[in-house]
Amino acid sequence: MAANNPAGIDKEQAFGMAATEMEYRVELFNRLAQTCFNKCVDKRYKEAELNMGENSCIDRCVSKYWQVNGMIGQMLSAGGHPPM
Repeated sequence: MAANNPAGIDKEQAFGMAATEMEYRVELFNRLAQTCFNKCVDKRYKEAELNMGENSCIDRCVSKYWQVNGMIGQMLSAGGHPPM
């Protein structure tokens, strides 16, 4: 079975890796949503919909969160050194 896969990973290992990756992505999304919600949404709900300021704040927050996440990923893949 491993002969068909160039990385030498069998199907069970591939499913395990995919499940771990999915768990990581779900946790990342949940942290992002909670962080940006707490930062940007007024705790006293005045309206059913987000207002323009809250929308802008969330857009910036999510953008920065993904940017930092990408930078950390690059640092980890480069052996822990910041990208230049």
